Amino acid sequence: MNTLTAKTKKVWFVCHGMGYLSRYFLKYFKALDPTENYIIAPQAPSKYYQQPKMHVGANWLTRDNTASGMQNILNYFDALIENENLLSFSKLIVFGYSQGVSVALRYIANRKIQCDSIIIHSGGIPKELTKADFEYLNDATQVYLVYGTKDEYLNEERFNDESERAHELFGSRLIIKPFEGTHVVNVDFINSVT
Repeated sequence: MNTLTAKTKKVWFVCHGMGYLSRYFLKYFKALDPTENYIIAPQAPSKYYQQPKMHVGANWLTRDNTASGMQNILNYFDALIENENLLSFSKLIVFGYSQGVSVALRYIANRKIQCDSIIIHSGGIPKELTKADFEYLNDATQVYLVYGTKDEYLNEERFNDESERAHELFGSRLIIKPFEGTHVVNVDFINSVT
């Protein structure tokens, strides 16, 4: 979304949740200034029909052959990053929503991608990731844990587990940002990222 130019100040690499298609996920970023923000939303590789209306949705990974599936996604993301020359821009924001959190975090951890902000929005942190996987990040990198206080997939125990894991991985760079809402994309938060 938008055009990558010399006026671009922020590049967003955004991974959608299960059931989305990237072209529709981009709507959550449409209020960002188009001259300063360039958004790339990779499409999850597996598509399926959602019942009952048979809309097409997509998902990133399942527990079947997760490692090989993730390797394919790493290769796909590498090609996107190289083709778009995204790492040459000064401000990179990596955003994962719901199921997209797992692939976003695995990608930056595996490829040691430097980014200014990491946004973990309403999704689980992969169990295999450790603090050592993120020690390469600059001290200035900010990590946001964003969640709805009425998220139907998040009870108190799960929130405590995820926030504890996030603190363990990211330490003092972690900022927890709850919002009043369910399991939805928080557009107000997106628009507030500087």
